[in-house]
Amino acid sequence: MSKGRTVDIADLTRSSGKYDLVIFSRESIDRVEKNISEKDKKHVITCLKREKDIQAKPEEIIRQLMLDKLIYEYEYPKDLLSVEYGVSFGREKKSADIVILNKADKTSVYCVLEIKKHNAKDGKDQLKSYTNATGAPLAVWTNGTEMTCYERLDPNYFEPLSDLPKAGENIDDVKNERFTYLDLMQKDRLQEERKSLKQLIQEMEDEVLANAGVDVFEEVFKLIFTKLYDEMESADDRIQIEREMKRIHKKSDKEFLVEDAVTEVKMDTFDFRQLEFRSRGDAHHTKEVINTLFKKAKNKWQDIFDKGEPLKITDENHLQICVGFLQNVKLFNSNLQIIDEAFEYLVNKSAKGEKGQYFTPRNVIDMAVYMINPKDTEYMIDTACGSCGFTIHTLFNVWEKIRSSGKSQFANFSNQRLTQEQKDYIDKVFGIDFDEKTVRVARTLNMIAGDGRTNVLYLNSLDYTRWEERLRDAEWSRTYLQGYYRLLDLAKDRKVPKEFNFDIVMANPPFAGDIKDGRIISNYDMAFNEKGKRVNKISRDILFIERNLDFLKPGGRMAIVLPQGRFNNTSDQRIRECIMDRARLVAVVGLDVNTFKPHTGTKTSVLFIQKWDEKINPKTDDYPIFMAVSENSGKDNSGDEIYETDSKGNRKLDEHSHLIQKHDLRDIAFAFEKWAKKNKLSFWK
Repeated sequence: MSKGRTVDIADLTRSSGKYDLVIFSRESIDRVEKNISEKDKKHVITCLKREKDIQAKPEEIIRQLMLDKLIYEYEYPKDLLSVEYGVSFGREKKSADIVILNKADKTSVYCVLEIKKHNAKDGKDQLKSYTNATGAPLAVWTNGTEMTCYERLDPNYFEPLSDLPKAGENIDDVKNERFTYLDLMQKDRLQEERKSLKQLIQEMEDEVLANAGVDVFEEVFKLIFTKLYDEMESADDRIQIEREMKRIHKKSDKEFLVEDAVTEVKMDTFDFRQLEFRSRGDAHHTKEVINTLFKKAKNKWQDIFDKGEPLKITDENHLQICVGFLQNVKLFNSNLQIIDEAFEYLVNKSAKGEKGQYFTPRNVIDMAVYMINPKDTEYMIDTACGSCGFTIHTLFNVWEKIRSSGKSQFANFSNQRLTQEQKDYIDKVFGIDFDEKTVRVARTLNMIAGDGRTNVLYLNSLDYTRWEERLRDAEWSRTYLQGYYRLLDLAKDRKVPKEFNFDIVMANPPFAGDIKDGRIISNYDMAFNEKGKRVNKISRDILFIERNLDFLKPGGRMAIVLPQGRFNNTSDQRIRECIMDRARLVAVVGLDVNTFKPHTGTKTSVLFIQKWDEKINPKTDDYPIFMAVSENSGKDNSGDEIYETDSKGNRKLDEHSHLIQKHDLRDIAFAFEKWAKKNKLSFWK
């Protein structure tokens, strides 16, 4: 191959499986490709700094792309850049991939950049050791997929920066830059770095929180709560930006892609609100701003935190580092899944695992809500609500139907102002959970979705005979009493809240663990065998089946996630008979084994039933059943999400600029709709 004839460097880097080109522009890639040639049947690349040919290994290509980015995007002159810079560790000497020298003396190091294929934690640990050894105030780690910038506050703490300062800027210029919701969409770390919020929280734990002497759940919850408020305050900007994006892409033949979804939006003339959840140049100022913002959030969304509850990350530098981790994360997406994943990690990790309680993936929730087809006249409850995915998506679904005059569709979180009709529906949706931390998360998400009088209650659904005891707890009553009385309004007997008149129940009850409390077990028919003898213990999910049926009025319908064994184990035959005696089996959707990974590989199915009713669902022994099996859950064997891509391998975005998970659950929901209408089910006529 002669000099000047280019090759596709994406092929050279991706072949290793360790690198990608996400952070580099097309222009940068084109320039570097022109420097690649072939010698002795090997690809070589001419180094931008050393001006000599180097074997074009993946790491070297990423280094050259990074050099190009520093020269053309960040405007650093070549004489301030050094490659394979020697770093002394006592008698040992190692080489940093790239350093930027101080422009004042051109000898001391201003920034250390490391390009590594190994995992981010190991790479960043090495980067920090190099940065400490050189005394550089800045550090950058990249593998082509993500680029993370840090300011070195002291040898132990590195604060994330939103970006590397350009040649004519200083660190405070980056920290004090004007930053709006449009900037947040353009620089969203989760999209740019292909990270999850959970991963960032884990990094925060490693950097600061593990040694800060605070409750990690409480303090991260407060920070996310505060940042959500800040983003909500820019809701009008978000709506305006998304409207403009839709307008642009309707006029374009281009697919909606990650790299151009936001960059085409030209909005310099709009006066957008400046986001406040930002790390400032001064740590004390950062602390003052974030504390003030937290107080405003508590005033807006009451009963989540006490009014006097402070942020307990008292060290100013620690707080500044945590803010730096989160400031460039766009928390709002069309289904709140980003926040869900983070809270699932935070909410008492080991305890939830032991209880077999995992937050339901949003694509499963979407499918179930669509198939249940809620109406604005119907009451709905989730008896094991977790983060309230089923309740929130029921709200989304019905609100969208109100907007579109009843048309069935998959609804997304729009963050738009609700009409009075939409607000009225809020009081018809309820959630119950026995984990207090989970309930606080659920109430927060409900309030964000638009529910100012949340019906999410801290109760044990199975132990209903003790509900009244809660009224003696003044703190519980202050938070939950109004919602509790609204729940009792739907009970057949307010004094014995066993049976209710709900139209819809949707739930993913805990799979693991047995109930051994005889006082609780005695309240359930399924806890007695054919001879009428009560068992000593029974699986929690079995009791939830009966409990949910008790919540339904005649003709009411239910979607419940259950372990596959309930459908085919011979020992569970009596359970199946009890269900079919009280309700029609409408549908069973077998979920892919990866659906709940990485938490569990338990094979599950979603059971859809409708309670017998003389008028709308008369009892019969002969009726069709919809059966489907999901073969693509949207996750791989490790539990990582799989996204839709275009012909070039670029990840697609939806109209909200969010990655599109690739799965078959929507197709199943659409097939069910067609089947239900053909068979004239009462809730799909």
